[in-house]
Order: sequence, then C-alpha cells, then structure tokens
Amino acid sequence: MPHTTTPTRRKALQFLAGVPLLPLGASASAAMLAACGGGSDPAPKASYVSAAFTTMAAPTLANPAAMATTTVGSALNITLSDKSVLTYQLAYQPFFVTGDMVSDGKGGTILSGGYYDIHNQPIIDATVPGKERQYFSDSPDGTSLLTVANPTVTGIKGKAVFAVVQFEYTTWAQDGKTDMYGKLPSPIAVLTLDQDQATGKLSLVKYHNVDTSKVHGLWITCGASLSPWGTHLSSEEYEPDAFGIASNTMFQAYSQNLYGNAATANPYHYGHMPEVTVNPDGTGSIQKHYCMGRLSHELVQVMPDNRTTFMGDDATNSGYFVFVADKEKDLSSGTLYAAKLGTGFSIDPAVGTAAALTWIKLGSATSAEIEALANTLKPTDIMTVVKADPADAAYTKIVANGKTEWIKINPGMEKAAAFLETHRYAAFKGASMGFSKMEGTTVNIKDKIAYSALQNVQASMVAGNAANVPGNNISVPKQLVAGVVMALNLKGSQKDTSGTAINSEWMPADTKPLLAGEDLLDTDGKTLKGDALGNTANPNKVANPDNLKFSEKLRTLFIGEDSSQHVNNFLWAYNVDTKMLSRVMSVPTGGESTGLHAVDEVNGWMYIMSNFQHAGDWGSIHSVVKDTLDPLIKANYKNKFGAAVGYLTGMPTQMTLG
Repeated sequence: MPHTTTPTRRKALQFLAGVPLLPLGASASAAMLAACGGGSDPAPKASYVSAAFTTMAAPTLANPAAMATTTVGSALNITLSDKSVLTYQLAYQPFFVTGDMVSDGKGGTILSGGYYDIHNQPIIDATVPGKERQYFSDSPDGTSLLTVANPTVTGIKGKAVFAVVQFEYTTWAQDGKTDMYGKLPSPIAVLTLDQDQATGKLSLVKYHNVDTSKVHGLWITCGASLSPWGTHLSSEEYEPDAFGIASNTMFQAYSQNLYGNAATANPYHYGHMPEVTVNPDGTGSIQKHYCMGRLSHELVQVMPDNRTTFMGDDATNSGYFVFVADKEKDLSSGTLYAAKLGTGFSIDPAVGTAAALTWIKLGSATSAEIEALANTLKPTDIMTVVKADPADAAYTKIVANGKTEWIKINPGMEKAAAFLETHRYAAFKGASMGFSKMEGTTVNIKDKIAYSALQNVQASMVAGNAANVPGNNISVPKQLVAGVVMALNLKGSQKDTSGTAINSEWMPADTKPLLAGEDLLDTDGKTLKGDALGNTANPNKVANPDNLKFSEKLRTLFIGEDSSQHVNNFLWAYNVDTKMLSRVMSVPTGGESTGLHAVDEVNGWMYIMSNFQHAGDWGSIHSVVKDTLDPLIKANYKNKFGAAVGYLTGMPTQMTLG
C-alpha cells in the first residue's frame, strides 16, 4: 500500500520560490534534497514522470476574507518513476503592492508602479487638494523572469535574478471620480531579486524605472512574454485611431500628462511592440519595433526558431498576425502576415473541427524605415477613410474597430498602410478580421502547437450579427461571452496567398477549439443570468481567458482570466496530456489575473509569476458581494489603489511512497 510521510528536513525550509526543477529523465535526488533544505538522508534514485495540480474550490461568502485577497488552495503533485509522489502545497508571495516605497538599490526608495513624464519627472495626482501625490498603477500586467550574465548589482547574498514588470494603466485618480484609463504613460520596471540558493525564495533588492522617453513613452502595456534570447517583449494595445485623434479626449489627456501639451503625442508612435533588455546592473533599455504591425498588441510569442512571432490582437475585428524576422534574435526587420480563415471554424471542443489558415503577406520592412514614416506622415497621407458609401469603385468596404468604412489607399502608400494602419490594411487585403478580443498567445514546443485566447465570442463572430463580415469564415451559431482557448498546429513549407514560400517552420496552419467557457443563461437560452453568488459563467470552467503560458516541463497550459462573468477571477492549469483542468488560484474580487509567466528553470528552480489588477472594480455581477467585500478590499489594497506583483510558492508537505 502507498505510505505517506512528511519530509524529515522540513523544519529548515522557508517558503520556496516554486518547486525545484526535476529534469525529465534525470535523477530527482538533487532536486529533492534542495526541496527539503539539504541534509544527509538518502534520496530515492528515481526520475521525473509527470506533474499534476490539484484543484481548489472557488471562494464564497462563507469566507469573505478569501474572496478579498489572493487565495491559493491547490497543490502540485510530482510523480517519480518509483511511483512515489512529492506534494507541494502552493501559496502566493508578493514582492510588493503597488504604491509601496521600495529600494532603488542606491540607498534610497522609489514608488512602485509610479508614473513619470517624458522628462522622467513624477506625474502628480492633484485631484484631492492638500493630498497631492504621485500617480501609481493599480494594474500591473506582463512580467518576465530572467537572468543575465555577470550581474553587478550589490547586496545579493544568493544569485541575482531579474523580473521586468509593466503597468497597464491606473483606474481612478485618488478622488475616486476621475477616470484615468489610457491617460497616463505606462511605466515599466526592472526588479533585481535575490534568489536564496537553499530555498529558491526571491527577495526584492532593487527597483529600477526604465526610461521610456527615447521611444515616446508607452501606451497601455498589457501582456508580455520572454523572448528565447532573454529579453522582455512588451505590448501596446488598443492603438489610437489616427483618423479620429482630434476628438480623442483620452489620447489628448495622455499627451498632456506625458508631454505637458495635449497636442504633442503622435498616434503613429503607439500600438507597437516594445522590447526591454536588462543590463547587468539591474537597469534596462528599451526599443520599439515598428515593423511588427501597428495593432492591438496583447501578448506575442516568439517560436523556437528565434524569428517567427505569433501575435495576439486584442481588438474588435481582430485577426491572427505573424511576423517573421529576417535574422534570428533580431526583430528590427522582417515580414508581416495576416491570416485568411478557411471554412469549418468552430468554438465547440466536442466537435473539434479545425479551420485552415492561409497567410496574406502585408509587407516587409525595417523598424527604422517605418519609424521614419511614423514621424512624418499624417493619416490622410496614407489613405482616405469615409464613413458612408461613396458609390465609387476606387474605394473598398471594410470593417475596422467595429465600424464599417470605405477606404482608398493613396498611390505608393502600401507599405505605410501595412505597418501604420495595419487593421485597415489587413481587412483591405482580405484577411479574416472578424475575431472579438484575441488575447494571449503561447507555444507548446514539443507538440508544435500554439494556443490563443479568445476572451469573448460575440458580435462580429456570430452569424446574423450586423458586425459579422461576409467572407471572413468566422461565423458561429450563437455567442459565447465566456470565450474559448484555441489550438493552432504549427508547420513549415507554407506559401502565402501569392504563392511565395514563407521562410518559417513555425507558421500556424489551422485553428480549432481546445477549452471553452460556459455562459449561465436564462430560460430564453440567450440572456446571461447570475447564480447565487453572481457568476454569469460556470465557475468550474475557464471564463474570458486572457493570459496564456505553457510549461514544457509540466506539460501544462496556464490560463489567467480577465472575466466580467466570474465574481473572482482565477488562474487555471490545464494538463494537455491528462486533459485535467485545475483551479490554482483566485485573485481578489473585481480584479483580473495578470502577469502570468511559467518559468521552467532559473538556477535549478521553477516559478509561476502572477499579478492581479484593479481589485474591487465592481460590475453588475458583484451586487451580491459588494457591500461585504468592499471594506475588506479597501483595507487590503490601499483603498483599492494598490495591486500585488508576485509569484506562487511551494512548500513540500508530504511524500507518498509507492
């Protein structure tokens, strides 16, 4: 019979920074010793077989404290070849809550998540007279954990590890009335972390705010990924419409806060893919890649060839985009493609049919030449856009940003259109621009499968809806607000629609549903109806998937929610071999699960990075819980102005012997 025991050296253990790395096919002895804090007890000669997460229950009002904070009630079970199982109880460890004063590594402190203008001066929130303070974000998002060669940061007792964290926006000014979404330049920071070599624990020793002035500041940085060469690949989503910029008061406020002038910021400088390089001293440098398309960059994934980049496009009327770089580990030049969807598209995993993808070449360019165009061109230099049918064959009817338009490309402006008006140009070229909120992307290298999150399936994706575009082949019988995760097979030897070979072995060839949410509906089968707690989607299934990351070692797809249908948003783990879906973590009510990064190995340790955003951002689904939870969340998170940046920890609790 199996026998359960507690590890004998557990007393010496502090919280782990994650589970120790168990290399596939290698002895687990060293990892088990590390997990137990060292010692002389003999370790079993066994190799890693598999990993599985247990699932936690969704918190309820029976325990309001659990709903009002980050709650982890799951465990990770590691099975070894001798049939023994190591169990790690998971927990959450923040580095800081935004608004904390943290070390700047120079003997002083700096405001975490703080905002700065183009001159790197603090941007002040003066909405409450007499209580002026620097703005700080309640919405940390994309996070990358990495190492660099020969680090020089002082004060490190173990080994230096770095995290890059970006802050998407702040929800409200401190008066609680002034909406600040999109009105502040997004900060991005490098954290220097001290990794304890006995436990793997990470401790913050330095916070460095990256100077973004040379790239015109950053616009609504959302999801992020780590490149194969160790840089942080950021994002700028919801690119400002250059044709409507004169009436865009949000962008004007952004320009005012960044430059001190509402008319200075150029919309063509935003909606690109920034890349951050961490320096050995814990600082960072940044560049924007203008040649990867100006779209609603959510989260990109570079494939193992170091050239092919699959991109999320979090927009109304979004599409699949791929950028193939000319050189490995260099995103400064290459070719941009948009997908044309074949027939058979489905969002029902039970049907599981795949729709083929073909690729339209939009153009080839260098970042430098597109930046030069961005610096000099006005939107009317590139194309003409009208809102009513001009009854002129020179115009092409498209749907962009949820609106029907007729456009005409100006002579010689195809390249500018491709890279600065990417959504309009992709629709003009016949790409399938009918997805609704295409979120995170990631890759399963072993199986050569990419994953992509559709936060919602509605409007432009639904047959008969006025926004549905004929010929897109994106048409499902009814909406699924709870969304779906799609799986895309990756193949080589593909040609674009002109018959030219695509220089990549990692192009998505088709797309089919992997996991779908479940709307809770009224008796009419159409209207969302909340359960007793307020959920309008099944709380035991993924709803409104957003962040995606895949662990090759654990064979697990991690899914973070951005849900207006779950009262608490969750972080999920889906084992692609066993098909087991496990709820790993719950973030504070009204918050969003962000900053996901599954790191298989850093100096022998495994990590799952996770943040959350805007706790207590109440919607209609929170009517049952709001009065109870609002004071708790205010007490936990700086009157709802703070949010946590951190990671999951693991403590070994037992060993089951086969």
